[in-house]
Amino acid sequence: MLWGRVTYEMMEAFWPAIARGEQDVPPAIRAWAVQLEAKPKYVVSSTRTDFPWTNSHHLQGDLRASVQRLKDATPAGVLLGSGTLATALDRLDLIDEYRFLLHPRIVGHGPTLYRGGLPTARRLELLSAEPLGNGAVALHYRRAR
Repeated sequence: MLWGRVTYEMMEAFWPAIARGEQDVPPAIRAWAVQLEAKPKYVVSSTRTDFPWTNSHHLQGDLRASVQRLKDATPAGVLLGSGTLATALDRLDLIDEYRFLLHPRIVGHGPTLYRGGLPTARRLELLSAEPLGNGAVALHYRRAR
């Protein structure tokens, strides 16, 4: 898991309490929280250095170099879940695949993916599309090179 500070703080405020059983949630949600607790979590932040949530690590220094080291050390892949960080990493050409959840709602407001834009368009190749029971569709793409 690779997050920016804002996403990390949002996740840190919710999931550890679920994993500890402090909130009443369905078993599948608790099981995910327990799994998330054990997963390594990497955080990019220039404003925070203390990340006490279990198995959390601060990525420091040059963004390109530190994320490339993480990718090289993680052959199964790194899951990125942070909009601002995704834009920065895509600009550095560090994103190989994209997984989107398309929800059947049009909200008409809120943040957009890559709000700051990219220098060039990204061509993507569809690897899979899986309809989910709630009407959402899980999409998996790879960068077309």
